[in-house]
Amino acid sequence: MDGDTEADHLRLAESLRWGVSRLASRLRAEQPGAGRSLTRLAASVLANLRHSGALTPSELAAIEGLQTQSLTRVLNELEEQGRIRRSRSEVDARRQNLVITEAGREALREHVRDGNAWLAAALRQTLSPAERGVLQIAAGLLEQVAEAEPEVETPARPEQALTDAKGAAPAL
Repeated sequence: MDGDTEADHLRLAESLRWGVSRLASRLRAEQPGAGRSLTRLAASVLANLRHSGALTPSELAAIEGLQTQSLTRVLNELEEQGRIRRSRSEVDARRQNLVITEAGREALREHVRDGNAWLAAALRQTLSPAERGVLQIAAGLLEQVAEAEPEVETPARPEQALTDAKGAAPAL
């Protein structure tokens, strides 16, 4: 970045958000079509359980940005399909822990296989080895950012911070 101003940070955030959004859309397009056995939410639940380990329904809902009740149907379906397992918490018997099963891991692998194949080919054909190395570092940094809990100060008019900077595009 040229500077370290709030406008610079907002421009970087907008650019990064756009790039991540475009890549996510393309990856969804490259996954299997109507024959897919996982919804986006079911795939996201399985991916979060795979990456985070056992979670309670309320922890999972918070990660997904949903109310716990909104996950009930998908959790019941995943359990019926043998893709997740519920167990009582050893710490608090009132709480349930959810874990991904091997069937869930396999369903998730099948769900993302085509998208991963497309992404690997695109990376290989589009980027140099050095650029792919930078992207490997960036992937780790993006995971750190995803876990962050920053205090966010929102201007009265969020688009104002970007439009105040010379030549900046307005916020989306």
